[in-house]
Amino acid sequence: MSTAEFIERIKSASAHKTPLRIQGGASKHWYGQSPTGELLDTRSYAGIIDYDPTELVISARCGTPLSELQKTLAEQQQMLAFEPPAFGAEATIGGTIAAGLSGPRRAYAGAARDFVLGTVLINGHGERLTFGGQVMKNVAGYDVSRLLTGSMGCLGLLTEISVKVLPMPRSEITLGFEMSEAQAISTLNSWMGKPLPISASSWQRQQLLVRLSGSEAATLASQQQLGGVLIDNAQARQHWSDLNEHDAAFFRDQAIIWRLSVPSATAALDLDGEQLIEWGGAQRWLINTSESAEQIRKKIAAVGGHATLFRGGDKSDGVFQTLPGALFKIHQRLKTAFDPAGIFNPGRLYPEL
Repeated sequence: MSTAEFIERIKSASAHKTPLRIQGGASKHWYGQSPTGELLDTRSYAGIIDYDPTELVISARCGTPLSELQKTLAEQQQMLAFEPPAFGAEATIGGTIAAGLSGPRRAYAGAARDFVLGTVLINGHGERLTFGGQVMKNVAGYDVSRLLTGSMGCLGLLTEISVKVLPMPRSEITLGFEMSEAQAISTLNSWMGKPLPISASSWQRQQLLVRLSGSEAATLASQQQLGGVLIDNAQARQHWSDLNEHDAAFFRDQAIIWRLSVPSATAALDLDGEQLIEWGGAQRWLINTSESAEQIRKKIAAVGGHATLFRGGDKSDGVFQTLPGALFKIHQRLKTAFDPAGIFNPGRLYPEL
């Protein structure tokens, strides 16, 4: 489908107030509230538009497979530094940015929205709007490209995306430590204040794993400083890949997965169930819990965080934590401005949007 065909389809849907379910490879169809509406498939609008490795920027159409984009970058020893999870071979770059999810490197390199430089959007009026560009200092005023990252397609159809990329690290090692949850949280936060090339961390069942990325000299010096047990390279790569894609044993066959976002120094959470800790303590996954959504969200809010029903469970309680009144009104006004007929992925973020 061409841009002109997308525009005609959207104009017709707006005129008839026909909801549209924007979808690429459907690898994240389960994320957020249940999608509704007529399918608007983006996969035919694919291809890398521009890529100059010396500029560290790649631009692609929304239906471009994420795997194709990553393969092109890898050939030049470059990468998407926020390590987006694909959750399936059919994932597209459009869906990746619309979902706004980031992997193990996020706490140390930045989130998906930090790397989005520019976007092209078709809004509910059928207008083709361009935001940002292909350089870091190209944004004046409100950064709409970052707003669209993680918007779950509720504001319009992302057709083109420009993303900043980074060189792959020359050296990468993983160290293992035996320590309690409290020790791990304290240790990770103390390390965050030091000039260490940490690029990922995870704690589960008394084992803390820390990935170091950078020059060979930097990783070696940090290894000598931190100690721990050096993990086999192949085993380490598999661990971080499995963690990123939720193929790790912790996630496997779990019907309900909660994602908890809290200040990194937050002490061990008083929650029933089993937890896995990432991002230096800032992201905690919860499974096998008997606590209700209300109980979980109340406890997480009490420590200054929020809880997301990431996968499975009863979505009638809301997938994302309820926004404060004033902030929700901003969301409503944005939705009305971009999508006055309310046709794009209605209810995907919140039932009322």
